[in-house]
Amino acid sequence: MKNSLKNELVELGSFFKRHYNEIVVIAAATLFLTLNRYHPISPQWASALVYFGILPVLTIFIFLRKDPLNFGFRVGNYRLWGLHVIVVILVATPVIFLASQLASLADYYTIEGFSLLKYSLEIIVYMLAWEFLFRGFLLFGLKEKLGELSILVQIIPFVLLHFGKPEIETISTILVGIYLGYVCFRGNSYWPAVIMHLYINIGFRIIVNVF
Repeated sequence: MKNSLKNELVELGSFFKRHYNEIVVIAAATLFLTLNRYHPISPQWASALVYFGILPVLTIFIFLRKDPLNFGFRVGNYRLWGLHVIVVILVATPVIFLASQLASLADYYTIEGFSLLKYSLEIIVYMLAWEFLFRGFLLFGLKEKLGELSILVQIIPFVLLHFGKPEIETISTILVGIYLGYVCFRGNSYWPAVIMHLYINIGFRIIVNVF
């Protein structure tokens, strides 16, 4: 029994050694999501900046000892992902207009005293951090070991974080999350996800709160 326990501890240590990077990335991302849930910082954009942006970057520096630029911050293959951005803008424009006619979405995203400038500045900071956690830290942190499967891993917390929003939006994030992950993986950059997400978010807010 003593030898069995010793062997198991050795195997456990070997497991952590073999998958150190992946364990750090997944554990850290899960921790940061948990801290954001139980210890949010006000305003919301500041909470996202700290938990989804600053802490993951520090994790890359301190625990992974890698260059954060390799986690999606580079422009990457902009010709490839730029095409996706153009297509998404063309397709999303009529879609978000039709979606704004749904009461569940319109009511949820209506803001009293809406200020486009204030909202845009806040959501830009929010999305830069939000997208980095999923399409930067998780996607590129797992890319080396999991390859394309890292696209599927990052959609799980992405979808879960939409719980509490209108059901149709939460369900749609399954395919949206896969697509955004695919584009960022192929384009070797998290910037296309930031641009597309911002366009859809701000565009929808404008339709619901201005027109």
